Amino acid sequence: MGDAEFDIQPFVEAVKMNPEAVPNGTIITKVLPNRQNCLAEESPIYLSDGKVTQDIVLRLRNVECGEVELQLQWISIPGARGL
Repeated sequence: MGDAEFDIQPFVEAVKMNPEAVPNGTIITKVLPNRQNCLAEESPIYLSDGKVTQDIVLRLRNVECGEVELQLQWISIPGARGL
């Protein structure tokens, strides 16, 4: 089935910046593929409809071939412990 991993720290750091005043669609940062991650291409972290969002394409390991596409979004839940 394959496996892949990525570092969520840049995403969490973008959330901690509290970019509410940033215009929609603004790229906060980009994570580049390297030997320590499974990214198949650069991964932008941006503001979309008031939510910090990251698009990720991961190249699978331990399998002949394959990729997984993910989109992370930070959603604040009222009353929940936050960052």
